Amino acid sequence: MSTTAPPVDLPAVPRPDRPALRPWVSLAALHARYQVLETVRVPIAVLGNLLFPALALLFFVIPQSSITQHPLASVAAIAQLGTFAIMSACLFTHGAGVAEDRAQPFDTFVRTLPARPGPRLAGRVLNGLLWAYLALVPPVLIGALFTAATITPLRALGAVAMVVAVAVPFTLLGLAIGYAMSTKAALAVVQAVLFPLAFAGGLFMPPEVFPRWLDVASQALPSRAARDLVIQVTTGVEGGGLALPVLLAWTAVFAALAVWAVRRDEGRRFH
Repeated sequence: MSTTAPPVDLPAVPRPDRPALRPWVSLAALHARYQVLETVRVPIAVLGNLLFPALALLFFVIPQSSITQHPLASVAAIAQLGTFAIMSACLFTHGAGVAEDRAQPFDTFVRTLPARPGPRLAGRVLNGLLWAYLALVPPVLIGALFTAATITPLRALGAVAMVVAVAVPFTLLGLAIGYAMSTKAALAVVQAVLFPLAFAGGLFMPPEVFPRWLDVASQALPSRAARDLVIQVTTGVEGGGLALPVLLAWTAVFAALAVWAVRRDEGRRFH
């Protein structure tokens, strides 16, 4: 009589080079939560990100009755400053924020852990998107209360989706700055990049009031492309035909810069 035990089917062990999706998502969410808490601990940074676009709308747009009493003009003004709010949130969160984190000993410790860098970068992106959406709340509320702006539900959904489309290139630019520079240099560069792009991109003044040469030149900027696409989605007014190709081209350039900066930082600090 045989005493051999019947074969037992053992559960499949996941390959180490293909981690399960759930742990990856959980780790990314954990990094995002950590980044949000770190941001909240500096209230002035939060207030500056949330209030500046709203104050610009309140002081420079609301007093102009020719804009506030016209529904399309009101929506366009809110869309322009909303685009600036997204740019500001992404550049400061990923530019100055990443550079500041790199200067902390805890960041060096985290990067020596066996987890791959993907969840950490995903957490940074989620944190930036959260603040980009929150930065839109004050301008939208002010526009709803003090202007004749109206928007259909379908266009509102399009505007929500455009937040991600606008955030992607400026998130990549912020990552490139944050991983390539020190804290002081990154903060100065973010400010030097953000405000000229905003002015030349028609985020503070509509391109219709630009001189001809500036109007033509600004169409090659990512800020102008983002502005035109957002206004086209929110108002239905046709924008420039080059807006989408220009934004995609800049996204590719910023992605290459971000990859170079991350690899350069890892090579200098950990090899």
